[in-house]
Parts: sequence; structure tokens; C-alpha cells
Amino acid sequence: MRVKLAVASVPVLLTLATAAAVWAAVAVSLWWLVAVVLVGGPAVVAIYDVVQRRHSVLRNYPVLGHLRYLLETIRPEMQQYFIERDYDGRPFDRDTRTVVYEQAKGIHEETSFGTELDVMSPGYEFVEQATVPNSPDEDRQPRVRVGGPDCTQPYDMAMLNVSAMSFGSLSANAIRAMNAGAAGGGFAQDTGEGGLTPYHLEGGGDLVWEIGSGYFGVRTPDGDFDPAQFRDKAAHPHVKCTELKLSQGAKPGLGGVLPAAKVSAEIARFREVPVGQKCISPPAHRVFRTPRELVLFLARMRELTDGKPVGFKLCVGRRSEFLAICKAMLAEGVTPDFIVVDGSEGGTGAAPLEFQDSVGQPLTDGLMTVHNALVGTGLRDRIRIGAGGKVATGMDIVKRVAQGADYTNSARAMMMAAGCIQARLCHTNRCPVGVATQDPARARALDVADKTERVRRYQQNTVAQAQQIIAAMGLRDPSELRPSHLLRRIDMNTVRTYAELFDWLEPGRLLTDVPQAWAADWRAADPDRFAAAGV
Repeated sequence: MRVKLAVASVPVLLTLATAAAVWAAVAVSLWWLVAVVLVGGPAVVAIYDVVQRRHSVLRNYPVLGHLRYLLETIRPEMQQYFIERDYDGRPFDRDTRTVVYEQAKGIHEETSFGTELDVMSPGYEFVEQATVPNSPDEDRQPRVRVGGPDCTQPYDMAMLNVSAMSFGSLSANAIRAMNAGAAGGGFAQDTGEGGLTPYHLEGGGDLVWEIGSGYFGVRTPDGDFDPAQFRDKAAHPHVKCTELKLSQGAKPGLGGVLPAAKVSAEIARFREVPVGQKCISPPAHRVFRTPRELVLFLARMRELTDGKPVGFKLCVGRRSEFLAICKAMLAEGVTPDFIVVDGSEGGTGAAPLEFQDSVGQPLTDGLMTVHNALVGTGLRDRIRIGAGGKVATGMDIVKRVAQGADYTNSARAMMMAAGCIQARLCHTNRCPVGVATQDPARARALDVADKTERVRRYQQNTVAQAQQIIAAMGLRDPSELRPSHLLRRIDMNTVRTYAELFDWLEPGRLLTDVPQAWAADWRAADPDRFAAAGV
């Protein structure tokens, strides 16, 4: 109701006030012309703000929304003080946020006076350029073939894709813009666990359909998985891959939560849940309880989809439990086609603060764990790895591929490309720019055509930036990146590559001569139970 007043009442009231002032100037005194000017100017601005399509903030907050753009003109000092200060240091830093917005808008500005990063501080990471660099191939986006030996409909995945975000968490217009952007740019959109909706299908974009523990959209009356619904919906030509969500970076160990205020009649229909009640998916799945059952269920999913790629997503927890999954794959002779590693630092979903800060492995640790485990068990060549967790820039893509990923997914940066200003009101249903709300009046602020182009442009420019970095390193393709290419400063006098800092298993090593550092976890890994021995 408040936003409806903001959108509709401000232009109306200012217009009425202007008309009254004009009448007073004619009937009472010409001095009222001063009021005509003072009120009429904002009235014209308010009307323009509501009808224009480029700025979502102004469509929801006519006149007042200009304050945000005023702050931007005097950044970085004022913008950083007024905006980043309110974010409690948690979202992207100012430089990263600027890169995302400029890539989405097609602005390629060079900056003066070098980096603001402390390049001599411990933890600073970088790559080295070649004396004779290559020229990037600007006419070709790199692709990764997803599809193991049991897959009959493989899919060529882009290097950067839309990470899992559900309709419900995001508005219909945000889903539309991301999907149409994916269609225009030739990359994939992950549906999130909230179900496969018409908004995911109408833009023509390629989809990775995610199934969570609530089985929304493929749910029996008692909340179990419905194979018939799954088979029918997975047959849609836009569904290129299906993904089983084990856990997510924002809140590993908890199920997904959609606040009651956002569970509209439409959401309830798509998810097959009650209207106006908090929608919670269970922490664990009902269709499997052991690593072996998980692997066999993935094989069943692939069979139901007639051979489309199938995979699972997780924020890595105990290493022994992931090794148990690897042992189950070996025992059953069944592998997923892909695994998406979600970092604990990523995630756009609302979650308890302590879970965001302290539960689950960060992306770097989780990614290297999964990569090494698959290499060590001789399974890496059958399975592609996706990485998600604050992936926003071309350097992020380069870094994650060097650490073991084949491709990357982005959630928050894609939201920013679609207009998100990181107001951190996603869970309240009061998103000021229409990205993360189910309020129709707020959602209308997001112009689908404009934001479609921004999403497409952001992905295209970010991948191009990654290609440019790779070419500067003297390489020709992301597949050539290795841990030795990524360097980290340890102290003022020491720099080490990732190849030197971490142990990297040789193919099949866990099956022949288990290294001491992996021995305890390998012994604890049981394909018929998830809990580690003694836990």
C-alpha cells in the first residue's frame, strides 16, 4: 500500500497542487506564479519518473529517488559513506559493484591512479602476464561440454551463467529479464528450487532446473517426489539440465525459506503450498538417506529426463562425506554429469547471520576439495564442476577455473545487472527496485526489456574480460588454466602459487596410495552412510 501511494499519489498530488496554484494565480494574485513554478517543476519530474523505463528506483520513488543518483555523482566518498556503511561490510566492495554496473550498462571506463587494493597485504591474489601475450578471441565464447558417458543429450555450458534464484525470492519481471538475457547471450539460467514456472519459459533461455528438498513443482500431496510430474516437465525443450540441491551457500544445513509475506496465491500454486504461510523446505531429502541412494536417485533422474545431464549442488561440509559419495559412484558405476559447488560466502537467500558467517566451507576450500576428490578417485573426466559464490568479475572466473572449476554461476551480480541496488530488503517484500518482491506495484518498476539487455551485456562483457586476462597470461583457452597460474601473497617477502600452497592429487591416487592428509577421511567415508565414523 505504501509503495502504491509513492508511485501514484506523488505525481497526482503535485499535479493537483500545480493546478490549484495556476487557478490562484489567475483568480487571486500573480504572486501565486511562484507556487506554480515551485510545485509544477517537481510535478513534471514526478510524471516523467513514473513513465520512464530505465531507472527502477525512480519508477517506485518519483522525485525522491533522484537523491540516490545525486550521491552517485559525488562518489566515491559520499556514496561509500551513505551506502556501503549501511551494508555492514557484507556485500560486494565498491570496486566490484562498480565493475558489475558498468559491465551491465556497457560502460568500459579506464580508471586513474592505479589500484586501491593493498597489493602487499597477505591474501592479495593475482596472475602474471606473459611477455608475449595472445590476442583474445572476441568472436567466440568458450563452452564446456556437460554430459558423461550415461548422458545422451549433452549440453554446452557457458563460462558464466545465472545461479539458482527462485520465482518467489525474485519477482516475475526479474525472472523474465534474466531468462530473456540468457536467451540473447547464449548462457543458462538456474531456476532455483521454487519450481519451473511460465516466467522461466517464456523468454526462451536455456534452463538448469533445480529440485530442492521441498520438491516444489514436482510434489505429491504428502510432500514426496512425483516422478511423473518431473518426467513431463523435464521434457520441455528449454530444460537442458536438471539439478538436485543438497545444500546452498547462504545457509548450508538448513532448508530454503520463503517468508509468508511473499507467498502469494500465484507462488502457492506453483509450489503447491498454502497461501500466506512461510514456505520452508526440509533440511534433508526424503528420496535418499545414504550416498549410494543419492547416486542411484541421480541415475533415476537422468532416466526420467531421457538422458539430459543431471547433477547436484552443495556447499561442501565434511570432506569424508563427499568422499563417501565418490565411493558410492565407484561402487555403482554411476556418476552425475556435473556438480555445482556453492561457497558459504555466496548466496542471495535470507539466512540466519551466524549461518552466513560460520557454517560451511568457503568456495575456495569446497571447490578444491571436490576437484581433488574427483581426480583422486579417477572420476574427474566424467564430471564437470560449476562454481558459485561471489562470482562477479572476469578475474573471478579466471580464479575459480584455476582452482578446479570448469564454469561459473553468479547470483548477486546477475541481480545487480537486473537493477538490484543491494538495499538488503529482499526478505521484507519491499524491494525498492522490483527485483526481490511479490508486490505488483513494486515489481512493475523493473522494465523487462531494459534489464534483459543489461543482463545479457553483463554476462557478455564479463566473459570477454576473463578471456582478455587469459590471453594476457599467454594462454588461449580457460581449460589451460592451472593452480600454478594463480598467486597469493603470504607476507611482505613471500608469494606462492596455488600449486605450491595446496596439495593436488594425481589421477587415481586415492585408489592406490592414499596420501596421509587424506587417509583419515578416506577411511571414514562409507557409501552406505553419510555421518563420518564416530559422529
